[in-house]
Amino acid sequence: MFKVRTGQTNRPQQSTDYSIGGRIWVQKDGELYLGWGRVILLEKIEELGSISAAARAMKLGYRNAWLWIEAMNRLAPSPLIEKRVGGQRGGQARVTEEGRKAIARYKEIRRLFQEFIKGIS
Repeated sequence: MFKVRTGQTNRPQQSTDYSIGGRIWVQKDGELYLGWGRVILLEKIEELGSISAAARAMKLGYRNAWLWIEAMNRLAPSPLIEKRVGGQRGGQARVTEEGRKAIARYKEIRRLFQEFIKGIS
C-alpha cells in the first residue's frame, strides 16, 4: 500500500492510501478469447452440463453465453465446449480436454498476475 503525503500548505498533512489493481484477459488477433467471466462460464458448464443452466447460475443472458462460447471455440486450437442439441431433456454441453487446459492455463496466468500486483503494492 502506498502512503502519500499531500500538499505543502498550512493545513495539517493528510495521508491517502492507494492500491494497485488490474484485470487480466487473453486475446487472439485482437479479439477476447478468455477472461474471468468466460472461465467461470466454462466451469459452470462443466458443473451443470448445460449452457442455459450455466448462464442462469451466472445471471447471464443465454444469448451472451452462447456468443462467448462461439467466440472461444472459434479462437481456440480446438473447441473448448462440445454441444448437443435438444431432445426431451434439452441440450447438453460438456467442457473438452482443451477447455480444461484453457481453464488451468488462465488460472495460472491470473495467479501470477495477482502475485505481481501484490509484490508492487
